Amino acid sequence: MSTSHGTVFAVVGAGHGGQAMAAHLALQGFRTRLYNRRAHRLYPIRVRGGIELDGEVRGFARLEQATTDLRKAIDGADVIMVVVPAFAHAAVARAMAPHLASGQVVLLNPGRTGGALEFAHVLEQAGCQGRAIVAEAQTFIFASRSVGPAMSRIFRIKNAVPIAALPAGDTASCLERVVVAFPQFVAAPNVLKTGLDNVGAIFHPAPTILNAGRIEDTHGAFEYYHGGITPSVARVMEALDAERVAVGQALGIEVMTAHEWLEMAYGATGQNLWEAVLDNAGYAGIRAPASMETRYLSEDVPAGLVPMASLGRHLGILTPTMDAIITLASTVHAVDYWADGRTVERLGLAGLEPDAIRALVEKGGMASARESAAIVGV
Repeated sequence: MSTSHGTVFAVVGAGHGGQAMAAHLALQGFRTRLYNRRAHRLYPIRVRGGIELDGEVRGFARLEQATTDLRKAIDGADVIMVVVPAFAHAAVARAMAPHLASGQVVLLNPGRTGGALEFAHVLEQAGCQGRAIVAEAQTFIFASRSVGPAMSRIFRIKNAVPIAALPAGDTASCLERVVVAFPQFVAAPNVLKTGLDNVGAIFHPAPTILNAGRIEDTHGAFEYYHGGITPSVARVMEALDAERVAVGQALGIEVMTAHEWLEMAYGATGQNLWEAVLDNAGYAGIRAPASMETRYLSEDVPAGLVPMASLGRHLGILTPTMDAIITLASTVHAVDYWADGRTVERLGLAGLEPDAIRALVEKGGMASARESAAIVGV
C-alpha cells in the first residue's frame, strides 16, 4: 500500500458505487473521506471502522471520515468524486457551492448527458467563488454492488473510461489528478462527446417502457436484453439512436452508434441492433427491473433523453421517438420530465448557436460564452 503521494479524495454519495469507490481509494493508500446526505448508510461504516471490499479488489478499507457534513468532507480535498444519481447533481452543486476552493477537481461519475454543464451552471447561479475544475466520466468505472452493511463488491473494473472537463482545456489537469488512483481514465475531446456517447439513454428507457406490462406482471422475471429486446423494440431503439447521432452531427460531434458501441465494448456483431444484442454474451442472465420505479426511467430519461431532445429542439433537429418515450415515461411516473429534466436552459446553453456551444465546452466559462453570444448577436 503506497502512501508516497498526498492526494486527498472525497467521495460524495454512499450508494453502491460510492462505497466501492471510497473503499478502493482507501485500499490504495489515499486519504479518503465519504459523504452521504443521510446517516443511515454511514452508520455501519462508522461502527465497523471502514468498508469490506470483495471481488476484483479485496481488503478492509479504513476511511479518514464517513460524514454527513459536506463542508467537512470536501475541505482540503484535492479530488471530489461525485457518485450519486444524475438527477441529484444539481442539488449536490448547490450544496457544494459555498465550500468549493479554487483548484479542486469535481468529477461526476458519470455525468450522463450534460452533467458537467448543469453542475457548472448551478455553481455559477449559486455564486460559487472557488474556481474548481468540473469534469465528467462517460460511464461509471466499476460494475459494483453493496452486498451487506459496510460491505461492497467490485465485479468488474472497466478497461478505459473517457473523461472530459469543462472547458476541455482543463481535462489534462483533471486527468493528472485522478490517474494516480484510476489509470483507466483517458481523455475525451470535450463534455459534448462524453454526454452524447451516453448509450444508456438508448438501452434503458425504451425497452423498459415497451415492456411495462411484462415488468409489472412478472416483477421483472425475464431477461431484460435477450428477452425484452425483440426486433420491434430494437427498431425503436435504432430510431432513438439515429436521433442522438443527428444531434451530435449538428454540434460537430462524431457520436458512436449503439451498434458500433456493442461491437467496441463486447465484440458483439449482427446485421442490425437486435442481432447484435442477441450476440452479446455479456447480457445473458441480466434480469429486467422488478418494477417501473427504476433508474432506467428516473435517471436515464431526465439526464439522458431530455437533454438530447432539448438540444435537438434548440438546433432544429427533429426527435419524435425521443419525444414519445419522454412523454410516456412522464405519464408512467406522473412526473413532467420535460420540466424536471436537463433542458438547454438548465444546461446554460439557451440562446447559444452550435459554434458558441462548442466554444463554451472547449475554451470558456458559462458567463463568457453568453457574453460572446450577445456580442455577435446570436
